[in-house]
Amino acid sequence: MTQKGIFHKIKKDWVIYLMLFPAILYFVIFNVIPIIGMKLAFQDYRVIGDNIWVGLKHFKVLFSSPAFFDVLQNTIIISSMKIIFFFPIPIVLSLMINELRNGPFRKYVQSVIYLPHFLSWVVIAGVWISLLSPDAGGINVIRNFFQLPTLDYMTSKDHIRWVLVFSEMWRSAGWDSIIYLAAIMKISPSLYEAARIDGASTFQQMRFITFPQLLSTVVVVFILNLGFFLNAGFDQVFNMINDSTISKIDILDTYVYRIGILNGQYAYATAASLFKGVIGVILILSTHFISKRLTGKGVW
Repeated sequence: MTQKGIFHKIKKDWVIYLMLFPAILYFVIFNVIPIIGMKLAFQDYRVIGDNIWVGLKHFKVLFSSPAFFDVLQNTIIISSMKIIFFFPIPIVLSLMINELRNGPFRKYVQSVIYLPHFLSWVVIAGVWISLLSPDAGGINVIRNFFQLPTLDYMTSKDHIRWVLVFSEMWRSAGWDSIIYLAAIMKISPSLYEAARIDGASTFQQMRFITFPQLLSTVVVVFILNLGFFLNAGFDQVFNMINDSTISKIDILDTYVYRIGILNGQYAYATAASLFKGVIGVILILSTHFISKRLTGKGVW
């Protein structure tokens, strides 16, 4: 498309582009402009005067630090647990919601499961801390009813990672299912009508029509999720971490926050953040090309 054609299209659909402008502005301010600041990873920061170029100095310090590899290990473990145990849940949830035929009840279920997404992690952390409290938490009340010992989940190194997984599941499973529900709505009803005429059961329709048609969306979402593999959820961990569990759930983002914002080691923190970003890009590209080669489907 020529430059003249681009301007003609923008002029024709200016209302749509005007609606898109706030989103573009947000990504430019918070995602594009910060890329320029990544050069700080190769410099020594100076409050007064110009920064000093030091090359890979901060990366050498980073990769020789035992603390860095500890938080990297925590990040990989937590992210892997979330992908393995959480990623399939929105898919299953969307398939179940799609089978609900009672309109009002379906809307009620959707409203209930979407609601937690709009709560901040400060609120959610408070809810889960209360729910898992060893004194009057609902989970321990149930355990005591069955004469099981009381557990303090929020300070237990054996349980805290599972708390992260299930709280993430409670918050995001319903909202993430919207993507798959939208994909299901695009499936032609004639496919289901033909299947019912042939005597296919509800489960067979789901297995041989819904899920295969949903597969391309699942692949794209999975690839995009891998790009955020090393995120592991800063807001969630930041609100749930404590001195008892820091060795198990201290992740790259909280590590960068602590050494960068609290300790003022801006260049070192930028190097750690840049490492995380590069790994994310590599994961997206490699997964895309592997998926494209094996299934013919990818992000683009």
